[in-house]
Amino acid sequence: MNALDPTPRAGHLTVDDLKTAVNSGAITTVLLAVPNMLGQLKGKRLDASGFLKTIKGAAEGGAEMCAYILATDVDMQDLDGFELTGWEQGFGDVHIVPDLNTIRRLPHLPGTVLVHADALHRSGLPVDVAPRTMLRTQLGRIRDLGLETRIGLESEFVLYQGTAQEAHATGYQGLEPVAPHNLDYALDLPPHLTDFLIVLEETLRDAGMPVEAVKAEGAAGQVEVTFPYGEALAACDAYTVYKHAVKHQGGCRGMTPTFMASPQARVGSGLHLHLSLWDNGHNAFAISGVPGEGLLPETMQWAIAGLISAMPYLGPLWAPGVNSYKRFVAHSFAPTRFTWGFDHRGCAIRVTGHGDGAHLEVRLAGADANPYLALAAALASIHHGLTNKPVLPPATTGDAYTADALRIPADLVESLAYFDNSTIALDAFGPAARNHYSYAAQHEIGWHRDRITDAELKRGFDRA
Repeated sequence: MNALDPTPRAGHLTVDDLKTAVNSGAITTVLLAVPNMLGQLKGKRLDASGFLKTIKGAAEGGAEMCAYILATDVDMQDLDGFELTGWEQGFGDVHIVPDLNTIRRLPHLPGTVLVHADALHRSGLPVDVAPRTMLRTQLGRIRDLGLETRIGLESEFVLYQGTAQEAHATGYQGLEPVAPHNLDYALDLPPHLTDFLIVLEETLRDAGMPVEAVKAEGAAGQVEVTFPYGEALAACDAYTVYKHAVKHQGGCRGMTPTFMASPQARVGSGLHLHLSLWDNGHNAFAISGVPGEGLLPETMQWAIAGLISAMPYLGPLWAPGVNSYKRFVAHSFAPTRFTWGFDHRGCAIRVTGHGDGAHLEVRLAGADANPYLALAAALASIHHGLTNKPVLPPATTGDAYTADALRIPADLVESLAYFDNSTIALDAFGPAARNHYSYAAQHEIGWHRDRITDAELKRGFDRA
């Protein structure tokens, strides 16, 4: 873009691009956003001219925000008991510093850009429980081993008819998917679903994050969106913009998407992590010959061994809610055991791709997972494998749901017990982050224990 062209270009903007667009009136608003524990964008709408006046360097500018944005549940309750913030600390502020490499035009919100930001303490040190910080730390640990991480995200969600307000008014009962049955891989989708996907693709393309592929998935109204390989932190930032766009465009068309892991019985939506490690520009996971017929690269072997041995102890980071565990059902394409295999969609870890495109697909996280935390957990596990070299179990070749392997925790209670009673989370993330996410899981469990569900009433009200 030049001075004669005041239209903001697609995708990312430099600070100079933003100044030109603001001076022309093409951009008027900046959304300054921090991903919270759930991976949702929280922040403020700022006047674009005022935002620019605060920027004098990469570590300057921004805003103050209550620290509880990084210590709350889905209801945004002012929870007490976190070390970061609470009534003892007076719910004070953290400083939100914009990452000026993330200025992104939002085509679905005219005149608006979004800027991802990092949370800093008053001392200037990063808030170590912030998801972006936690991922950046794990990327650094992998980098210290001489390796770079590349990631591609594969996301699923279910789209229902009616607005979010209408769904809320019914108590989320009796919702109708936008497609009546399984349309997996179908190209003759209902016109309203096709129109939604076309608009979503255009929105993401204009936001500088074109998709690799979009398809209908195996459940009624379910959609899968796959993004190209790229730099890990940028991929997670883009994912938060994608969720924002999905909800906005769905709402504009009288539809409601959900990223619940399991919005209905035997309906599961995942967030699969396609990842590989690179050494001096070469894929350290590259496989010669036919996968499964020869030895895997040593780096890939240790990475798989680390994922199999450490991910069981990091569940609250990749399956953070009670509903997260309803997705792990036999023969559902979600794993139920910590297994790995070649091109095996029943396994938790799938070796896929060919030659230089070989990589791992980590199939554990559900659609409700925070991508920063799910990837941080995977990288911490891979680091564990590369440095401790645990035993790599044999690849699964039969039915992965009956394999002789450790089961995925049945619920958040069991997962939290693994998390709290292991040194893996402590060693990888430190006591502050381990305790922070442990307390969040305890609160989530307590919330559900205090409620009587519709299913309990239907099953037991007049039969107890």
